[in-house]
Amino acid sequence: MISLTLPQWYDLHAHFRQDELLAPMVEQHRRMGCAGALGMPNTKPPLARVFAKDEDATAWSVERYLDLFRKAWPAALDLIVPLYLTAATTPAMIEAGAKSGLLRACKYYPPGGTTNSEHGAAFRGYVENGVLAAMEAHGIVLCIHGEAHGVQGDAYFGRASNAEEDFYRNQMPALVEKFPRLKIVCEHVTTKVAADFVRHSGPNVAATVTPQHLLYSIAHFLQGCKYHLYCMPIVKFDEDVAALRRAVTAADNTQFFAGTDSAPHTVKATPCGCAAGCYTGGVAPQLYAEAFEKAGIAMDSAEGQGAFKKFLCLNGPAFYGLTVPQETFTLSKAPQEIGLVATPAGTVTPLPIGMQAQPTDKATLSWSVTPC
Repeated sequence: MISLTLPQWYDLHAHFRQDELLAPMVEQHRRMGCAGALGMPNTKPPLARVFAKDEDATAWSVERYLDLFRKAWPAALDLIVPLYLTAATTPAMIEAGAKSGLLRACKYYPPGGTTNSEHGAAFRGYVENGVLAAMEAHGIVLCIHGEAHGVQGDAYFGRASNAEEDFYRNQMPALVEKFPRLKIVCEHVTTKVAADFVRHSGPNVAATVTPQHLLYSIAHFLQGCKYHLYCMPIVKFDEDVAALRRAVTAADNTQFFAGTDSAPHTVKATPCGCAAGCYTGGVAPQLYAEAFEKAGIAMDSAEGQGAFKKFLCLNGPAFYGLTVPQETFTLSKAPQEIGLVATPAGTVTPLPIGMQAQPTDKATLSWSVTPC
């Protein structure tokens, strides 16, 4: 049996939500060997202030959420909460947050680009109003949802191009040129264009990659309307999946690392449509291992295990300046049955269960995790 003993890892892009969902979602991450995480700021209301004293009815603060997050996960080695960039964000907020130690990253959402992203503003504004310059000056990481805003039809999703490719072709090169010292994480990249951009952009640019974008293409989503696979950015084509697999499994990979974008929805089909987000809490290392196998990586080899360890456990901490934990967990090639996740807010369906042909409340994974 193949068995890997790995350092506990950081999920550097995950949604834990709030209220009754926060603690159960943290527990699922803890069970899959996480030492900490980066918790996304698209709560209700958004985390658009740094300090609790500056909160109002329209915005919570990074300080408030960090406090809730730490109470839910007191044993975490490190927790990062980005500031949600909105029209109200100023360079002074960035400077004050950085000096306080509360602010370590900011998140850009294209307006309306995903769940609870309606508070975002046009990307160009942050370039022009000094916010990105302040982030560069104070060492704040930009976590970027890389899709062009406002494009329609085939320009949004087509064979020739899509919103993500548009963004990485036409906006990101100018951003890197203008702010060469700004550290940027290209979140949940889905295309060969984005992966190639990251690979050729130097050490200040990195990317998170999700399990679903390594395992599935648009055909998996469309055939049978697998709405549990509906996430933003949406899964793409086979050649994009292949490019992402090459990027994360490369022996010299230092820029791509784990960020699940795990997003719990107790009701996946909502009145306004299908809620965007795949839930992979509790099962992400198993799914990443499956993706490495599908990429042709021999997970019983030293080379394969080394590449997997770099992607899951080492590259992310190196980029964010986090401590690699001494504590370990075990990932084994052995079946693991999973079920629905019951929470006080309702039931959450893990992606492997939602992807099955017939409705059921269980699924069996080919890999298993044993906490330390």
